[in-house]
Amino acid sequence: MEPPRVTSTRLVYENRWMRLHEDRTESADGRPGLYAWVEKPPAAVILPIDGGGVWLVEQFRHPPKARFWEFPQGAWEDAPGADPEELARGELVEETGLRAQRMERLGRLFFAYGMSDQYFDVWLATSLEPGPQRLELTEHGLRTERFALANVERMIAQGAIADAASVAAFGLWHLRS
Repeated sequence: MEPPRVTSTRLVYENRWMRLHEDRTESADGRPGLYAWVEKPPAAVILPIDGGGVWLVEQFRHPPKARFWEFPQGAWEDAPGADPEELARGELVEETGLRAQRMERLGRLFFAYGMSDQYFDVWLATSLEPGPQRLELTEHGLRTERFALANVERMIAQGAIADAASVAAFGLWHLRS
């Protein structure tokens, strides 16, 4: 089946973090359509695992107006073409202060490809060394804590970790371990 043809596109809104597009489309049988989607730079989700534990971050997320536990993650809006491993290492240091001697790319997933083009690479970070965090202003109040792997599984089952990217990254790691 042929994808719809884009007949016109317009930029509806943009800021430092994203661009909202609106595409007018036409299906193979001539029916018109409208599709809005968000453009965002590539991201990284990092699983910092040492021994039987894993490091998580907890932070406030504005849309649901609540704090959640998740794996360290992020994108570099000012450097969308950054090397994926450099991005992952940078986000790990920024949010947790941890430096990884070893990084292994586990795969690439999308946050929500029905509404955004943003993908993320999943990284396993091991041989961790502590250091100072380098939080951005938007990460004020972020905290880091180490949890036993069994506790992370319970947190996912109980909804304490509700971030789809974190759950998917953990599942990807679990399939490979």
